[in-house]
Amino acid sequence: MLPIGVNSEAEKLLCPIRTVLSKVTGKWQIIIVLALEDGPMRFGALKRTIGDVTQRVLTENLRGLERDGFLTRTVDPGPPVAVAYELTPMGQELVELLKPLVFWANDKMDGVKDAREEYAQAHP
Repeated sequence: MLPIGVNSEAEKLLCPIRTVLSKVTGKWQIIIVLALEDGPMRFGALKRTIGDVTQRVLTENLRGLERDGFLTRTVDPGPPVAVAYELTPMGQELVELLKPLVFWANDKMDGVKDAREEYAQAHP
């Protein structure tokens, strides 16, 4: 079994599994990384591509992904000023790891819907 258990806050902060996965497995982080798969995007284009994310949430998640080395932020002073985001090699590697999970999730959605319906009927 992988070393996922911790006994203290200090161990939790040092656990690479918890530290890294908590930063890349959230809903928005995965969607952002997948959206950047085909190349750099400006903030507005990224927001339009994702659709249902607020500016604040997108900004926070982009900063976190940049801080952790998954993407870079490039500012073209313009005029007008243009900010673009692009995956780093580590971000590209993450996309390649996430794609099989995304395909699996898509393939299993009908089964998940069926299971939810069955559960709802059994637990009114």
